[in-house]
Amino acid sequence: MSLRWYSTVVESTDPRRLAGWWAEALGWDHAYESDDEVVIVPPWARELTEQLEFHRVPPGMVFVRVEHEKSGKNRLHWDFAPHTGDDRDAEIERLVGLGATVIDVGQPDGASWTVLADPDGNEFCVLSAREQ
Repeated sequence: MSLRWYSTVVESTDPRRLAGWWAEALGWDHAYESDDEVVIVPPWARELTEQLEFHRVPPGMVFVRVEHEKSGKNRLHWDFAPHTGDDRDAEIERLVGLGATVIDVGQPDGASWTVLADPDGNEFCVLSAREQ
């Protein structure tokens, strides 16, 4: 038996705003929305849910309301990679244009990744381009 990675939960004082930002950043769809919780999933997730066994369905992201602001560095973060056919620098510029911030968390000079923070300050990385 193994577990399915079902979702990543992100706390926010404004889950609708942050989920909307991530949905636009990733090109994902809203699957559920209330004042206190918003779920986004890849656009192909609904069709795959019907075709794939439970353990192979892709995870979503769940944004839940909390009263406190984020403080300190994340213990976990996401890594995202563009395909080799995509322009990595243009993608970083697009994310910054949406409201991300390029940040320094102590990464080495010349790192093959760029660290950014979403509008709530959650860190994530854009890696060098990948084939798969």
